[in-house]
Amino acid sequence: MEFISKTLIEKGWSGDKKYMAVTHAGEKYLYRVSDENTYEGKKTEFEMMKKLSALDIPMCLPVEFGKNEDGVYSVQTWIEGGDAEEMMPAFSEDKQYAYGFQSGEILRKIHSIPAPQTQENWETRFNRKMDRKIAGYLACPIKAEGGERFIEYISSHRHLLKNRPQTFQHGDYHIGNMMIGNDGKLFVIDFNRFDFGDPWEEFNRIVWCAQKAPAFARGMLDGYFEGNVPDVFFETLALYISSNALSSVYWAVPFGEKEISVMLDQVKDILSWYDNMNTPVPSWYKKA
Repeated sequence: MEFISKTLIEKGWSGDKKYMAVTHAGEKYLYRVSDENTYEGKKTEFEMMKKLSALDIPMCLPVEFGKNEDGVYSVQTWIEGGDAEEMMPAFSEDKQYAYGFQSGEILRKIHSIPAPQTQENWETRFNRKMDRKIAGYLACPIKAEGGERFIEYISSHRHLLKNRPQTFQHGDYHIGNMMIGNDGKLFVIDFNRFDFGDPWEEFNRIVWCAQKAPAFARGMLDGYFEGNVPDVFFETLALYISSNALSSVYWAVPFGEKEISVMLDQVKDILSWYDNMNTPVPSWYKKA
């Protein structure tokens, strides 16, 4: 596919370069470029996007993949619209909830793709991951007030990892990776962090949604579970959020004071929602 112009998109944390590319016919596409050494991983990502698009997921549809002078590239359909994260606070709570409900239904479809049979046992894999995160937090010179509550919760709830199923995961599923089209439709973007694991772990980023629009976060859970969220889900989600909260502190250090402050504020919010990890159901959901 040939383009007459490419405009750099300076958003997101991805290592890819993203452009709005325009053809001779005036059609717009998303053009993503990454380093040559990412070819195999990007090829797998593109193939997974094909599987997802066959499930009627509202997303940037995969069009073309290959190598050229720019590097490893993919061409995807362009979404005319705005960032859901920026637009959501202006909507009524009912509308936020409705969009959240849609996002939960979409996620249920995403999780219908099973993980490969060769996938490592989840309990073993995630216990190792949590141990690494606890060690990273303890070694970090910056500590979050109340951070030890996450470690205590993890220690007493590791049994929840036993016999958890594994599926395809978007890898970074939250309001910041969603768009609202000019037609009012909700779209999911950026599958570059895809993985396979416990589908419930996918909700560990819901903290971003709850901070920005609590009604959206409530809707996401209700949409995913068709209005009947099991108690054990909340206990398990609190485990995953505890693990993420610990690593977010030392993750932010290389990015400077601003990001450190963002993450420490998020830890405060989480501890508030969960009453210092004494209750598994967050306050933003209880309000329903």
